[in-house]
Amino acid sequence: MREVSFPAGSRLGSVAADALWYPRLRAVGADVLHCPTFRGPFRAKQPLVVTVHDLAVLRHPEWFRGWSRTYSQRAVPRVVRAADRLIAVSEFTKRELGDLLAVPPAKIRVVPNAVEPVFTPEGPKAEGEYVLAVGTLEPRKNLARIAAAVDGELRVAGARGWGGVEPPANVTWLGEVTDAELAALYRGARCLVYASLYEGFGIPVAEALACGCPVVTSRDSPMAELAGTDAAYVDPRDVESIRDGIARARRPAPRRGPSWAEVARATEAVYRELA
Repeated sequence: MREVSFPAGSRLGSVAADALWYPRLRAVGADVLHCPTFRGPFRAKQPLVVTVHDLAVLRHPEWFRGWSRTYSQRAVPRVVRAADRLIAVSEFTKRELGDLLAVPPAKIRVVPNAVEPVFTPEGPKAEGEYVLAVGTLEPRKNLARIAAAVDGELRVAGARGWGGVEPPANVTWLGEVTDAELAALYRGARCLVYASLYEGFGIPVAEALACGCPVVTSRDSPMAELAGTDAAYVDPRDVESIRDGIARARRPAPRRGPSWAEVARATEAVYRELA
């Protein structure tokens, strides 16, 4: 296995990579080329596998920066057409590929994400009485409504993002934290509120469940594939619904999804279909 990458160390470098390098990407001598996001070649010289995490930029382009929106609307359909196989991280994303880009189901394989081993119920717990939200500060994370629904302290772990999203006044914004710190936050929280407006998978929900943390999340979303009956489901556009979900949240038995080794084996099986 060999890694091919473009050393884009700045925003200008990233734009150059998107416009000039990815569309012509080649992996000389490789049996299969795997692009772990939909930044990839428009025409592939060898069998091409592309992982699609979500199609938010096509479903809701208004949530994204100008370049990401412009590039993705032009590039994503071409990369998807060029791929011999698409790996979707959820059944929801598989359906989105069909609905938005008319991809036939036979071209798609569903391989869910895993979580890191640090996310277990055993270990340190963060102190205090708080509700937890996890995610980059960006429009689809729905932070303003979540903050309005929380009575008491809301702690938010996540990097600064885009779209003018700032932590509300009643939020304790922690910024980026390590996995070990995040696991301690899950263990100590009253619940995780992940009432996102759109996701392709929902890694924080999988992490919280692995730690035994109560989960409040969006109904009619891929998070139901992860949580089943172990979450309180809410209308993410309704503050009162989110508040009610927090009141209903109950601590589940810890549950783990697939391991990264299992994800790797499932991904390798996709390669073997083509090599």
